[in-house]
Amino acid sequence: MNSLFNPKAIALIGATDRKGSVGFGISKNLLEGKARRKIFFVNPYQKTVLKRKTYPSILSIKEKIDLAIIAIPSNVILETVKEVAKKKVNWAIIISSGFSETGKEGSELQKKVAAILKKAKVGLIGPNCLGIIRPSSKMNASFAPAMPKSGGIGFISQSGALIDSVVDQSLFEGYGFSSLISYGNGADLNICDFLKILEKDKETKSIALYLESIKEGRKFIEIAKKVNKKKPIVVLKGGKTMVGRKAASLHTASLAGNEKIYSAAFKQAGIFQVNTISELLAVSLGLSMAKSCAKGKSIAIITNGGAAGVIAADWAEKLKLFLAPLDKKTIKKLKSSKVFSKSTNFSNPLDIIGDALTIRYKKAIDILMQQKNIYGIIVIQTLQIMTDVKKNAETISALARKYKEKPIICCFMGGKLTLPGIEILRKKNIPNYNDPYLAVLAMKALIRKK
Repeated sequence: MNSLFNPKAIALIGATDRKGSVGFGISKNLLEGKARRKIFFVNPYQKTVLKRKTYPSILSIKEKIDLAIIAIPSNVILETVKEVAKKKVNWAIIISSGFSETGKEGSELQKKVAAILKKAKVGLIGPNCLGIIRPSSKMNASFAPAMPKSGGIGFISQSGALIDSVVDQSLFEGYGFSSLISYGNGADLNICDFLKILEKDKETKSIALYLESIKEGRKFIEIAKKVNKKKPIVVLKGGKTMVGRKAASLHTASLAGNEKIYSAAFKQAGIFQVNTISELLAVSLGLSMAKSCAKGKSIAIITNGGAAGVIAADWAEKLKLFLAPLDKKTIKKLKSSKVFSKSTNFSNPLDIIGDALTIRYKKAIDILMQQKNIYGIIVIQTLQIMTDVKKNAETISALARKYKEKPIICCFMGGKLTLPGIEILRKKNIPNYNDPYLAVLAMKALIRKK
């Protein structure tokens, strides 16, 4: 696994400095990690690429190569694949398209390529894929637009373009990844293999999947069920409709089957299924940050904005989470603390009123966490003139450490003025969302009966 996620030497076959090309994008991305490893460019038609010496063939390189990346047209790829096999590299990523996703002729070519590499015991990722990114080791073996932050989400996707968009979004919203893996047509390594790889990966805390089809259904369920016990899995399934299934077959040669069958398989494996990219990232983030899950479905909502609390309560009802009524002991503690407004209605959601200072958040969370049938708390902050976003974030982070067995999810709603508090929450590993719906959905994924 180390030779894939942190290779000592990489060879790019198809390196070029022609701007706008895939080979140029991969070349630039690889050079970002040149302090960590040796980078070799292969191009028989250019003496240099980006001011670096090129080699006419991978066989011209004397050093041992851990990872070979192939980004040349599929109609001239066979001879190159034979050379890669002869070089005895550990892994090969074929970025090129023009294989089984194009029809019978491409499918035959894919089989030949896979057979050559398998015989040489070279692990194959792709073809028709974006590549692999490992932020912590500065390894961007892809043509993605940028390197995302390091974090706990392991993202596996059949689609490469989707990863591109996710990377861009993550830079804006602060998501971090242990690795991003695009496996395309999955001629050799597929979803099952990568699940097993991420199961053993210490950096990965949760796994996000985008897939259009599964070739080995029963094997997938068995592996996913096992992995899910250690690393929670979230899935976004493409090709749910007839139109979507047709598009999937043209995209990655996927035979996207009946949605009900897939949903049943995901449920059997304990996988949390979502419907949008935003949901996939939001839930994966929550699962990667939370240290533990609760034992029941009753939660509490604390808010300084009544409307936001109402919206969150609506979603809790729809998503079958229960708002635990505050018991007499809890209400007595809240009243005796003497920090709440006289107009406070001591119920769940607990509206601590718009003028709430940090002490109200502190007392509310601390007291509600002590109620036995409250297994997690969603803390909503709407921005008022007296709101101290930084102090609120620091206080919530300290309480999250105190009550490790009961997850806290934040919903700091706002933008520029709220960002300093959100950044503190990110640093302290507290999930935060700008939308009450995503906060409730993430809590639903966190709270599971054991």
